[in-house]
Amino acid sequence: MKRAVVLGGSFAGLLAARVLSDFAEQVLIVEPDLLDADGTGPGAPHRRQLHALLAMGHTQIERLFPGITREMLRGGARLGEGDAVRFYVDGAKKASVADSRMLGATRPFVEAHVRRRVTALPEVAWEHATAKGLLLRGDRVVGVRLETARTTTGGPDSVYELSADLVVDAMGRSSRLGGWLTELGWDAPPVDRMRVDLGYATARFARGSELPDTVIAHATPGPASAYLPTLCEPGALAAVEDDAWSVVLAGYAEHRPGRDRAQFLARMKRCVAPVREVAERCEMLGDVESFHFRESRRHRFTDLTRFPGGLVAIGDAMATVNPVYGQGLTLAALQASSLAVHLRSGASPHAPARGYFRRAGVVVDAAWQLSTTADLAQPHVTGPYPRGYRFLRWAGDRITTASVRDAEVNQAYMDVVHMRRHPKALTAPRVLARTARVLWRG
Repeated sequence: MKRAVVLGGSFAGLLAARVLSDFAEQVLIVEPDLLDADGTGPGAPHRRQLHALLAMGHTQIERLFPGITREMLRGGARLGEGDAVRFYVDGAKKASVADSRMLGATRPFVEAHVRRRVTALPEVAWEHATAKGLLLRGDRVVGVRLETARTTTGGPDSVYELSADLVVDAMGRSSRLGGWLTELGWDAPPVDRMRVDLGYATARFARGSELPDTVIAHATPGPASAYLPTLCEPGALAAVEDDAWSVVLAGYAEHRPGRDRAQFLARMKRCVAPVREVAERCEMLGDVESFHFRESRRHRFTDLTRFPGGLVAIGDAMATVNPVYGQGLTLAALQASSLAVHLRSGASPHAPARGYFRRAGVVVDAAWQLSTTADLAQPHVTGPYPRGYRFLRWAGDRITTASVRDAEVNQAYMDVVHMRRHPKALTAPRVLARTARVLWRG
């Protein structure tokens, strides 16, 4: 390729640009927002919320940027391994998993390190502009129409065109790709939606020696009896850069957490032991940041019988799932890996990227199944229910219970949580048989 254009310079766009730098003479990242060096400033409204980089996401990032883990650790990130990564169910710590591994860092911190590595690539350049549409020739996208970003001096905007061999939509949930395709006479991909009405809030605390061996801890309610869930108030904490704890609390519908500091602390004290200890012993730094996530969305590109060549989508532009499960960054990393595999297969960037969408769709469907199966247990979430939901929910509840007691069951469970395995691995005969033995022994 002579030129590839990535629309959006957030996490997914950065990973796409890194992949494309191996295949294109020039990779241009189009981004309307000017971010600070540390990744803060305008951009994704949930950037300051606690994000998880799951084990598979961490693996993919290290493959794309060898040595970046060492760089982040030198900058103050923490690497949790073994028992330092703790998951709880109804207040009970789950069985330890030996190869458990997670990076403790904020999203701006991780994104800033990735951005520096991407920007340093000789093939990569930035274009401070807003994407306004696609350029089409026949059945192929051949470029984009851009508008210069408004300057602080009040200079006029101008619209111009830029040619490209491949255009990547990394514009996130606000992507206008469906509308652009419709305007050009193509069908937009069908969209699955599940309204979850989740609210979550994050606060930072000064970190001392109060929990010297805990890097990451996550709590979630246990199985609901007779499919009637109890109050769901999950929470998580991670030791992050700048000697801080980052704590996130979540809730659904009328139980969404707000920005009130006293209420946030009171809610922390209802959570698991590590979160309670931070609330009682550590000083809160700054304000509580809240965010409202209304619905999960999945764009089914593989359902389209016609799709223009020279165009792909990645990250939230392709799918966004309930963030309480921490899959977002890892999902973007696995989609970037799918793009690399697609291009290495010898597929022409000018042809419809069906191979990419099939590969990325497997990852998206896995994340969608995991999150929506759990979301459907909430009384306000009304579907759609997938085929076999009752069995999946029944099996999932029992596997969750067994994972508190048994390391082998928990290993299978965490392999799915960390996106090393597809959720269907949890219903494998070996896992179900082990679960039955653990529960039978009591």
